[in-house]
Amino acid sequence: MLKVDIHTHIIPEHIPDYASKFGYGGFISLDHHKPCCAKMMIDGKFFREIQDNAWDPEARAKECDHHHIDVQVLSTIPVMFSYWAKSNDALDVSRFLNDHIAGIVEKYPKRFIGLGTIPMQSPELAIRELERCMKMGLKGIQIGSHVNDWNLNDPNLFPVFEAAEKLGAAIFVHPWEMMGTEKMTKYWLPWLVGMPAETSLAICSMIFGGVFERLPKLRVAFAHGGGSFPATIGRIEHGFNVRPDLVAVDNKENPRKYLKQFYLDSLVHDPAMLDYLIKLMGADRIALGTDYPFPLGELQPGKLIESMPYDPATKERLLSGSALEWLALSKNDFIRS
Repeated sequence: MLKVDIHTHIIPEHIPDYASKFGYGGFISLDHHKPCCAKMMIDGKFFREIQDNAWDPEARAKECDHHHIDVQVLSTIPVMFSYWAKSNDALDVSRFLNDHIAGIVEKYPKRFIGLGTIPMQSPELAIRELERCMKMGLKGIQIGSHVNDWNLNDPNLFPVFEAAEKLGAAIFVHPWEMMGTEKMTKYWLPWLVGMPAETSLAICSMIFGGVFERLPKLRVAFAHGGGSFPATIGRIEHGFNVRPDLVAVDNKENPRKYLKQFYLDSLVHDPAMLDYLIKLMGADRIALGTDYPFPLGELQPGKLIESMPYDPATKERLLSGSALEWLALSKNDFIRS
């Protein structure tokens, strides 16, 4: 079966010194302190260590072959979004990252699909870069779960979603800048608690803000199995029913109406949870996603889906069918001669 992983991250091997270029800090730099390894740094402070599979397409391809993954969808590491930066500077960063991904896709068209990043803090510039991404052959964009003080229901962001629908661009929503981090200083809690909450925030914002209602053809996928949203849909719906004066202020439709209008990746690390997602939303709404190459991802890509007692048609849908539908692509696009 064809396997398409919709959730993988990549970064250029060498990044410009944006702090010097723009005159202020906050940007990621890479310290290649030993072969095939680099430290991600922010203003001289250590953020994360990465291996060459985070930037080298050949290293990625070898690991894909080892795990029998046919196609990876490439998106930047969310810390690179730079929504906090000045708009034109964030556009500069976005263009650099998008050119890098487009170059890889052009060189390895049967192995990689690309998603761009755009300066969401400036919707006008974001739309301009989205249009450029699509012209370069990228299939959509990755965005954060919020944009500074804007949640995804903010009217400022609606023109970006409208443009994405018009252009046929897929959108992948990934949590970032997790809420409540000041209360989660130990135990890696921002990643374990904050990230799932951020994804639910994004889904609820788009539902209750009427984004899915107004743009029914918009193709959106959310990371990490939808975070805490699927497990709390009962509470969310109940809140809608009992306090419509607080919940249904912008959209009068029941939130369950939209469960067939967006996609989730399969990254839940739990057979019972994957089974629940399929019962809740259907296999046609779930796509293989691994968060490669990071340790919180699925370390043996595709293993959870393959371990489940599903029929071949369901497994094929989970491993590639939903992904290709979300990306508006065909299996024939990846048949290798």
